[in-house]
Amino acid sequence: MSSISDAKIAFLATDGYEDSELTSPWEAVTGAGATATMIAPKSDEITGKNGHAQTVDLLVADASAGDFDALMLPGGVVNADHLRMDRDAVAFARSFFEQHKPVGVICHGAWILIEAGVVDGRTLTSYPSLATDLRNAGANWVDEEVVVDQGLVSSRKPDDLPAFNAKLVEEISEGAHRGQVA
Repeated sequence: MSSISDAKIAFLATDGYEDSELTSPWEAVTGAGATATMIAPKSDEITGKNGHAQTVDLLVADASAGDFDALMLPGGVVNADHLRMDRDAVAFARSFFEQHKPVGVICHGAWILIEAGVVDGRTLTSYPSLATDLRNAGANWVDEEVVVDQGLVSSRKPDDLPAFNAKLVEEISEGAHRGQVA
């Protein structure tokens, strides 16, 4: 695993996230030396669909992509559905693309990227039920374990986490990607 010891990684989620899709990437980036920050639309704590509780470090309304090196979007149907309806969350996610910064997304997390208008012309994967949504938004959806497209790292499900985590750390270590655009 590459060293990303100076990197600051924003994790954006809310209640109903897929527990392992938050905890496993969190452990991967912090294990590689990065600092992870939990960002959410509500303060105090968010809870995953299987009961994992995560302390919220910063409200999304107060967060700036300029303060971070990369963004991680865990999945979970409820989490992703609520985030895509939150204007601050959508704007925050979009700003990482505007700043050419790496973004990791897994499972249903891609819904927020559709809402942010950043998937047109991009190749990515997700949980299979999002394939039509992503194609309708202009993405090239593929059914693969992990897909990397100019700093955008995507994956389908918890079983894919080992491959996803490795590519996420790799893309973060590479820094900004000119092809990562909004």
